[in-house]
Amino acid sequence: MSTNSRGNKWFKRKTKITCLYRNTILYYPKIKVMFYRFDEKNLEFKKNSRVIYAYLITLITVCGAAYFLGRETKVTNLSKYEKELVILDLKNEENKFSEEKLIQMLKDLNVKFPHIVLAQAKLESGNFKSKVFLQNNNLFGMKQARIRINVAKGTNLNHAYYETWKESVYDYSFYQCRYMGHLDTEEKYFAALDASYAEASYYSGTLKRIIKREKLKEIFYKK
Repeated sequence: MSTNSRGNKWFKRKTKITCLYRNTILYYPKIKVMFYRFDEKNLEFKKNSRVIYAYLITLITVCGAAYFLGRETKVTNLSKYEKELVILDLKNEENKFSEEKLIQMLKDLNVKFPHIVLAQAKLESGNFKSKVFLQNNNLFGMKQARIRINVAKGTNLNHAYYETWKESVYDYSFYQCRYMGHLDTEEKYFAALDASYAEASYYSGTLKRIIKREKLKEIFYKK
C-alpha cells in the first residue's frame, strides 16, 4: 500500500457471504467489510473490533435466517405422504407420557381426590413400567366396561387397551363419575375402592402409604 493511501482511510475489501442450507441460498455479493483502521500515532494498522463483532453477528443472523427458511421450504415441499408422517410424529410427541402431564390432566379434568387417583396410577402401572401400561396404555388396571360409557378399544392381556394413555385417564374419570361421584370423604372413597375396585387385600392401605411417602397430596393441595 502506498504512503498516500494511509491516514484516515479504511482498509477495505470485498467479500461474499454464501449460506447454504438444504436448498436455500442467501447471496450478498457486494458487502464492504472494514476490519482494520490506521493508527497515525504508531503508523500501523489495527483491528477494528467493533466492525469485526458486527460482521460476525450479521453472519450468524444471515445463516440463522437461512437455516429456518430452509426448514420452512423443506416442510412446504413435502409430499402428501411425508406430511402425514410429520403430523404423525407431532401427535406421537403430544401423546408421549410423563408424570407431569398426568398430574396436569387430573387437574384439568377436576377429578375427585386426585392424589388418590395418582397413587392408583402408580400402583396399578408398576410406577409406569408394567406390561399392561406399556402395551395397553392402561394406567389404572381397568377392565373393559360393559355397561357404562367408556373409550377402550378392546381387551388385551385381560385388561382394557387404549389408543393413548390419555384415553385411560378419561375412562377412569367416567368410572369415577358413574360409581364414585357421590362419595364426599377420602375414607368413603378408600372403602369403595377396597370393596369394588381392587382384587388385592389392603389396597387402600397401600395407596395411603404411597400418598404419604411421595407426598402426593401436596401436589394438588398446596398451601
